[in-house]
Amino acid sequence: MPALLALMTGAGHAQKAAAKIGATLSISDHGNWRVVHKGIEYRKITLQRSDPNSTVELKVLRFDPKETSAQVLDAGRFQLKGAEAKTFAAKSGAVATINANYFDEKGRPLAYLKTAAREVNRLVSKHALYTGVFAVRDGAPAVMHRDEFQAAQASEALQSGPLLLLRGAPVETMPGLGRYARRAVVGVDKSGRVLIAATDGALGGVSFTELQELFSNSRWQLETPDLLNLDGGSSAQLYVKTGKFEESAPGLSEVPVAIGFFAR
Repeated sequence: MPALLALMTGAGHAQKAAAKIGATLSISDHGNWRVVHKGIEYRKITLQRSDPNSTVELKVLRFDPKETSAQVLDAGRFQLKGAEAKTFAAKSGAVATINANYFDEKGRPLAYLKTAAREVNRLVSKHALYTGVFAVRDGAPAVMHRDEFQAAQASEALQSGPLLLLRGAPVETMPGLGRYARRAVVGVDKSGRVLIAATDGALGGVSFTELQELFSNSRWQLETPDLLNLDGGSSAQLYVKTGKFEESAPGLSEVPVAIGFFAR
């Protein structure tokens, strides 16, 4: 009996250790991928922080590019200065939306930005934060380093950062940005599927290092070799509605730009 008890206890410890991400974060519920529309899957992952004590939900959507398309949505297209993710979806007809790049105190988007209609900001910023680009090239979404980006090859694109993963390897982020915060990310997996995710929770958040672990380690079934951080904090938000299915990670402020996903 003691031997059996030891084995059971050891197995329990092993299982708990396997769900650990860093020193204070663990996955209390892995969630399961659920098909909500042809080519679109949804999954909710529950994260538990031990210090400080908090619970955060990571809401993730995965899109098959054969069944869906992506667009960079500018609020100005709808005669708005800014909007919530849900409003972007309603105005554009998108099945899902997520907030995009950073903006200044007047609501003007920062760094490179190109929609299907126009090139809003033509300069690719060399600021230490804006190391990545989300672009649509020949109809296919991609995440890349800004140094690899060529504006002429993209029909739509936005610059954000930091770039967290590139070809499966963690990218060194800026010093001092390892704090916990609300986050929003976009990435492309090995099969070319696009993943978007946003944290949902009034308190707590995750760090860039924890996001790198979540989206690169095969055990979490996300495996997104190329991953870009979008504007976080109060801007982080996600919305999806298809048929009777509706889910959101509400933001705390309106944003001038979003990425929209449409059923083909």
